[in-house]
Amino acid sequence: MLYLVSTPIGNLSDITLRALDTLRNVDVVLSEDTRKTGLLLKRYEIKKPQMSFHEYNEDRVLPKVLALLSEGRTLALVSNAGCPMVSDPGFVLVRAAIAANIPVTAVPGPSAVITALILSGLPVHSFTFRGFPPRKTAARRRFLEVDKDSPHTLIFFESPYRLRAFLADALYVLGDRHAAAANDLTKMFEAVERGRLSELIAHFEKIEPRGEYTVVISGIGGKNDFETGNDETAVAG
Repeated sequence: MLYLVSTPIGNLSDITLRALDTLRNVDVVLSEDTRKTGLLLKRYEIKKPQMSFHEYNEDRVLPKVLALLSEGRTLALVSNAGCPMVSDPGFVLVRAAIAANIPVTAVPGPSAVITALILSGLPVHSFTFRGFPPRKTAARRRFLEVDKDSPHTLIFFESPYRLRAFLADALYVLGDRHAAAANDLTKMFEAVERGRLSELIAHFEKIEPRGEYTVVISGIGGKNDFETGNDETAVAG
């Protein structure tokens, strides 16, 4: 059995009871970063062997992992934080396990995507998660262009080093929509900045971005405006 185990995105107390039971009972823990997972295991006095499994070695390690599963071993896949495979390694493994008729199940738990969405103040009934945008301006604008006319709330991950550039490109492509930028979710200094994209840009010109961000942007049309309940913002052409 392969278990996909969600881990805390910040506060280690957010681990679920089922996740702890699973980690205590599997044979091996597949970890994106064994040091970070080691801190979680140590916190809950769980002593299990770890195997490094990340985007740079997954193709090489995959045959060994499948061999263990085929021998009847139980493995847990965890990322550094949140739900495995959501902008993290694991998809190749899950697809291979399914093809080999190896049982796969998920142990749900914390998710930065959902946490930021429900804290944003933007519509939650329909949303599109887009992961990390491209690093270069031209590619990033083409990336944003795909969802310019989408009515769905949009969710992105972004690093502190590119947050300002991303917000500027979002304003250029999407227009001055309502948005939220969340970081340090579930931690002591959790912060969610809300406002129009132009206001977020002004905020982060004064405040240095720190930590990974989850950015939520309203879709076109619909009830996205905090003041009036009707977002009539023009979309940049």
